[in-house]
Amino acid sequence: MTEFVTSKDGTRIAYEKVGSGPALVLVDGAMCYRDFGPCRSAATAFSDRYTVYFYDRRGRGESGDSPEYAPEREYEDLAAVIDATGEEAYVLGYSSGGALVLQAAASGVRMRKLASYEAPYVGIAEKKGVKPDFLAELNARLDRGDRGGAVGYFMVDMVGGPAFLPLMMRLMPKVFTSLKAVAHTLPYDATIMHGFEVPTATLGRITTPALVMGGSKAKPNMVAAVDGVASAIPGSIKRTLAGQTHQVKDDAIKPELVGFFA
Repeated sequence: MTEFVTSKDGTRIAYEKVGSGPALVLVDGAMCYRDFGPCRSAATAFSDRYTVYFYDRRGRGESGDSPEYAPEREYEDLAAVIDATGEEAYVLGYSSGGALVLQAAASGVRMRKLASYEAPYVGIAEKKGVKPDFLAELNARLDRGDRGGAVGYFMVDMVGGPAFLPLMMRLMPKVFTSLKAVAHTLPYDATIMHGFEVPTATLGRITTPALVMGGSKAKPNMVAAVDGVASAIPGSIKRTLAGQTHQVKDDAIKPELVGFFA
């Protein structure tokens, strides 16, 4: 059942909860929300040990939005969901949702413990000696109403997927429609990622116990990102999940969470 919490700026954030036990809040990455992405499956998988809360980040699904975006608004959204649990919750973030969780913790959002999986601080590769301005390009495509083009730019130019990926997505109308529906939030994730470089000084302020995870099948730049995050957070624990890609399986990540949260 969908429930709502009101964030500090008045934006309504939609969430669900399943299971029983200590509270665990899940945070999605780019273009994902409750009905599209890993969190519903993960919530089901983890519900035998935790009361799992998963929510639509602002601008997605049933959550509201605000005219002016800033990462701090999403930190406040996460804090509001944690408050709704009635306790100091565990928090797990996937991909850019992992970056959101890390930076929210650094800004003072209270969590019992936190875990991130492959926060994509992978840098920005130069093209002809110049680093692309991802945020400007995304906004330009969205300003001219090209949601599909923004999705394709994110998948290929930003994430490094194969050039045929946008075409393949277009051959799956239901999936592509879901992606285009939240394309306007891609600049939010680009803003959170701060140029896709590990914000070493920011993460150095984290005092929450932290588990930093990556998959053994990650590309070298993602391996470096995970290493950089783990090195930046005082006292963090790093784990490499055997056989996992960026789309980590629930049964691979669950034992790491259970051991760390215990």
